[in-house]
Amino acid sequence: MSQLAQRSAPIPASKARLRLWLKLLKTSSGIEAELRRRLRDRHNTTLPRFDVMSALARNPNGLKMSQLSQFLRVSNGNVTGIVDRLTEDGLALRVAVPGDRRAQVAQLTPAGLAEFARLAAEHEAWIDELMAGLAPDEITEMTALLEQITLHAPEEKS
Repeated sequence: MSQLAQRSAPIPASKARLRLWLKLLKTSSGIEAELRRRLRDRHNTTLPRFDVMSALARNPNGLKMSQLSQFLRVSNGNVTGIVDRLTEDGLALRVAVPGDRRAQVAQLTPAGLAEFARLAAEHEAWIDELMAGLAPDEITEMTALLEQITLHAPEEKS
């Protein structure tokens, strides 16, 4: 088969899906790398720390370490270290769980909530900037298409 015929031959669906996956991964990784860089350079913080603060901000009654690690899909050790540093910085605290002497719930302090609100607003502006090339109807279409992938993906087993 000539090179011209090879270029014009239809791409098998499996190859097209593989290329799409690689493009999604490259795009996602690039955005994540830029967010990590900006958090580090502009706020001397990390994306995992931002993620922990985000999870705690969404759960004002706090989360046990095991719940937090499940929510973020990281190990208990990673979460514990981040919560320890947030606590040292006065941005989080640990509260004993009544009836369970070993369990503690992590919560953001008022200072932690204020810091997260400031970071979250900037984070949102960065995402807006990084995706500025997409029109609202394109965002809606892409979101619907990505939801189709989620609908057909095997369910995660806990």
